[in-house]
Amino acid sequence: MKHNQRTLTVEEVYKDRDQFAALVREVAAPDVGRMGIEILSFTIKDVYDDVQYLASLGKAQTAMVKRDADAGVAEANRDAGIREAECEKSAMDVKYSTDTKIEDNARMYKLQKANFDQEINTAKAESQLAYELQAAKIRQKIRNEEIQIEVVERRKQIEIESQEVQRKERELMGTVKLPAEAEAYRVQTIAQGKQFQTIEMARAEAEKIRKIGSAEAHAIELVGKAEAERMRMKAHVYKQYGDAAIMNIVLESLPKIAAEVAAPLAKTDEIVLLGGTDNVTNDVTRLVAQLPPSINALTGVDLSKVLSKIPGAKAEIMKDYDDDDNDDDDNDDDDDDDDDDDDENKNQFTTKTRTH
Repeated sequence: MKHNQRTLTVEEVYKDRDQFAALVREVAAPDVGRMGIEILSFTIKDVYDDVQYLASLGKAQTAMVKRDADAGVAEANRDAGIREAECEKSAMDVKYSTDTKIEDNARMYKLQKANFDQEINTAKAESQLAYELQAAKIRQKIRNEEIQIEVVERRKQIEIESQEVQRKERELMGTVKLPAEAEAYRVQTIAQGKQFQTIEMARAEAEKIRKIGSAEAHAIELVGKAEAERMRMKAHVYKQYGDAAIMNIVLESLPKIAAEVAAPLAKTDEIVLLGGTDNVTNDVTRLVAQLPPSINALTGVDLSKVLSKIPGAKAEIMKDYDDDDNDDDDNDDDDDDDDDDDDENKNQFTTKTRTH
């Protein structure tokens, strides 16, 4: 750095910094190269001193620059004023020349316009006459075309009316005649169908009645055969076992007979028997005594004889009869002992039975 400062003045260092940087790099590169360092780029950021010499040089240079700038501005203003005056003069010359040309052009325009108007009016008159003539021709042509159109329309109208008549005829055919024929055909078809249905139903009913009659006849025949077989077997049994079989049937039928006899009394709420105790016993005995004759009358079987043939049956009947007599004697003794207390009810005994 010191070597470079000795080769350059302070003003040169301050003004030409690029040259100063190049000299510094040229001188310092070998020295730093021996240390293994290579200078790739070297830039001087700022140059200053402690006594503000370089700053003063900058101020003087700045003042000179300002002075030169002010002089340049004054010269520029002067040149601008001169140029502006020249431009204004040129503009006025152009304006005057332009105004003159405008006036000439306006005069020529008016003359040409008058000629043009005359020509235009003449052309308009000719055009109007030609237009009216052409319009008359066109109207005549239009009228001829209209007449032709009317003729065509009339022909079309006649054709349309003819088609309308045909359409109405077809409509009448479709709405009246054909529906009437269709209705007649439908009624005829329905009548034929009903007739066929009636005939078939009659045939089916006849076949049904025939089959039912045949089935019923066959069933009656089978029932008759079964009944005859049953009667034959009964007769065989009756013949084999005699009165014992008949007695067995009678004894098996007695509960059913009793049920049928008691059926009318099923809805009876109360039964009242009036009479003395002797009469009640006598009535019961009388009812029991009437049972064998009733069975004999219905079946022809003497129940007493049949029972007498069964071993032990007669002795049991006599035992029951003796027990009934003893019970009657005991009841008579009790009645004699209580004669004073039950004098009012001696000859009356009431039994109430409720059934539902």
